[in-house]
This record gives sequence, structure tokens and C-alpha cells, in this order.
Amino acid sequence: MFGLFKKFKDGLAKTVSAIAAKTRGLFGGRKIDAASLEELEEALYTADFGVETTNEILAEIKQAYGKDKELQGRQAAHLGAAVLKRVLAGSEGVLEGVTGPVRPVAGAAAPAAKNPVVIAMIGVNGSGKTTTSAKLAWKLKQDGKTVTLAACDTFRAAAVEQLKSWATRLELDIVASHTGADSASVAFDAWQAAKSRGKDYLIVDTAGRLHTKSNLMEELAKIRRVLQKNDPAAPQHRWLVVDGSLGSNSIEQARVFHQSFGLTGLVVTKLDGTSRGGALVGIYRQLKLPIYFLGLGEQPEDLQPFSADNYAKAVFGLD
Repeated sequence: MFGLFKKFKDGLAKTVSAIAAKTRGLFGGRKIDAASLEELEEALYTADFGVETTNEILAEIKQAYGKDKELQGRQAAHLGAAVLKRVLAGSEGVLEGVTGPVRPVAGAAAPAAKNPVVIAMIGVNGSGKTTTSAKLAWKLKQDGKTVTLAACDTFRAAAVEQLKSWATRLELDIVASHTGADSASVAFDAWQAAKSRGKDYLIVDTAGRLHTKSNLMEELAKIRRVLQKNDPAAPQHRWLVVDGSLGSNSIEQARVFHQSFGLTGLVVTKLDGTSRGGALVGIYRQLKLPIYFLGLGEQPEDLQPFSADNYAKAVFGLD
């Protein structure tokens, strides 16, 4: 658990430093005052926590300060973290465990293999969607699950090659075709392959950009229709991969995809290189979509399950 928290703390270092720089050590050993509260307000806005969340954090700290003029920065940090945890209540997406492939019992007829659980990874080019698909497959593999990757971003040559490269590096099962192939056909073939191989999961890396937004949404809808020919419940998970460095702009992006595709969760990436790490709070407040993972670095192990507690403590520099 300590190692996981350290990754959160390190990954959110820029967000933390953005707040700390504005507050001149507010969350250190000194007492807070009216001036430092103003600096905190500016820091929270800069980190893209938004009006509602910023006001709630400030209201809590100001109320405590009104009762105790000796209030220390460390106490204020704990109050701010508590507000964030309250705002993010229910935000932690949990990917339920799936039993391994069904094994035949000696002397008995082999039961039919179960259907793979399908996770469709959605998002615009540059969000880290393809890389995240590979990291997620690796993480599930480390957890003892069996996984097939589907390279369905066939409109971008680099995406197919990138996913193949990750699959080779991490020894992952993948179904891919040539650039320009019909992405829905690749998804169909990948599902069939995952089913026949008894895989627990199929992770589908979808297209991130076509000529128009409606073009893209129709392509995503087509993939969904084709998957449902195999399994009416597929894709069971439809996760939007959001670039955390976009700040509040990511909220509108999430809203558009949610309206068109009915998202079931979020993965927020690139939080290791941004001072705007508060945007995920705004997305959750607006859409109430669970956050499953955060991208906190370049390595496969840097895709970490989202923890509201760890996030809140890391933002306010608490150990």
C-alpha cells in the first residue's frame, strides 16, 4: 500500500508543487492566515479543481480558522483532503474478478467456455489510449487473468504498430490487421479468438479520430453492434481514456463521448506531467462516472487503480 501511495504522490508532484508554491508552505509547520487562504484559492483554481470543489475546500478551512486562529497548515491540509474524499465518494471503479477459463473435469463432459468480458477503450488521439490498453492487459495478466488485445484503431498506422510492439514486449495475446482494415471486423475476429482461447478479457483499442466527430461516433457504434452479435452484453465496459493535462477541457470531451457511447468509466492519464491534476474531480462531479485507473508514468506498472484516499492525500502533500 505504501508503494502505491508513493506512486500517487510522485505522479501528482506537479499538482502538489503548484499548490505548495502558491501557498508558501501553507501545509507545512506554520499557521494559516487570510493571505494564505487567498493563495490557496488561487492554487486550487490553477490546478483545475473548479469552482464548486474549491469553494467547498475553502469553506471547510475558513470555518475551522474562524474557530481557531492558531490553525496550522497541516491541519488545513487534512481538512482539504477530507473534502476531496467526500466529493469523490463512490468514484472508485472496481473491476470485478473473473474466474479463470473453465477447465474440463475428468470423466465429465467439458462445459462451454464462458464469454470474455469486453473492455472498449475510447478516447481521442494523444490521450494515451493505445498505451493504456497495453498496460491494462499487462496488469490483468499480472493479476492472473488471461487477456486478448484487439488493435481496432486501424485508421492510424502508428496505433496498430504501437499496440503490436507493446504486445511483443509484454508477451500479450493480440489480434490485429493491416492499416485501413475494417475496425469492426477486427473486433469481431478478436472476440471470436478470445472466446475460442478461453480468455477472461478482451481489450479493444478503438479509433481516436476520423474525418468528423460523427464519423468517429458511428465507427464506435459499429464496433459495439458487431461485438453484440457475439455477445449481447458486450462491451461490458466502455472506458474513456482522458489526458489529465487537458484540465477542465477534458470535461466537455467526456460529456460528448458519454452522450454518444454511454460510458461506464474513466481512465485518467498523464498525471505525472501536469499541474492541472484537479480536472478529474470536475469530470466526476459532472458525470458521476467511476474512475478505474490513473496513468502515473511511462512504465506498465505505472497504471494504478484509482484511490480517492491516496489521491486526496497526495494532492495536499500528506504522507
